[in-house]
Amino acid sequence: MSRPPFCALPPGTRAGRLKTRRGEFAMLDAVPAGREEAPAGTVLLVPGFTGSKEDFIALLAPLTAAGYRAVAVDGRGQYESAVTETGAVARSAYGLGALAEDVLAQAEALGQEPVHLVGHSLGGLIARGAVLRAVAAGRAQPFASLTLVASGPGRVASWQRWKVRALSACLPLLGPRRVWRLVTRRPEPGEVGDFMRRRWLANAPEQLLVTGRTLRHEPDRVARLAAAGLPVHVVSGERDGAWPVPLLDRMSDRLRAHRTVIRGAGHSPNAERPLATAAALVAFWAGVPAVPPSLAGSGAERLSR
Repeated sequence: MSRPPFCALPPGTRAGRLKTRRGEFAMLDAVPAGREEAPAGTVLLVPGFTGSKEDFIALLAPLTAAGYRAVAVDGRGQYESAVTETGAVARSAYGLGALAEDVLAQAEALGQEPVHLVGHSLGGLIARGAVLRAVAAGRAQPFASLTLVASGPGRVASWQRWKVRALSACLPLLGPRRVWRLVTRRPEPGEVGDFMRRRWLANAPEQLLVTGRTLRHEPDRVARLAAAGLPVHVVSGERDGAWPVPLLDRMSDRLRAHRTVIRGAGHSPNAERPLATAAALVAFWAGVPAVPPSLAGSGAERLSR
């Protein structure tokens, strides 16, 4: 799981609720200060497995300093957007198709202009799903670009699949509190450590089980994304245990995407090297056309899980 370097809200950031046609989602909304003109763009930040909006907290100040409005959200069943569903309802509510539809609703709620979509790890798979879902439905594309941060072409590497499978087996038997004690034998002291524990206990267990299955079984949809024609940026640290960096390099080539490797970072460059990551994002967005190409009718398959 990503570890935010701090928890205090940066200047110009408010914690609130994003109201959408799919319900309300907890968010951190960071707006550039002292600008008479409109923001340079709006960024929607989607967290990964066991994560939350706070995984992007260290990106907010540098992004607003560059003139962007940045909105980080907790997904359905995550931290402060947590809801409890059971059985078949949970499988439907937390499947990739449902979570991708949530992201589409969030983008729509942010305004009329296309937003720059950023997804970390599992959040990258969900963000990709939102792009493909819009294409499959023939909708106007609400995204100006897509950035995949430490997120690969399909399911995670075999070692990570084993870890997620073990979590999925233990969680129903032991419960979140006992699993947390097993995973964190030496709890981190201080504000960040308290936050990490509080976030873990707030996550809906059913969401972790269903999204864990997504991480273990998601197919390679790179060809569909390449056909969509949206500008794509592939970002990673120089090492990654979830998807090997050479695999991310090959995915970037297949997408003809912009590629950035953040030196000194692992699976969470957004939290580990936020200034370098923010600089890479801003540099990419500067080269994105103001009006994205029409993406309707490119033949991407509908996501139904």
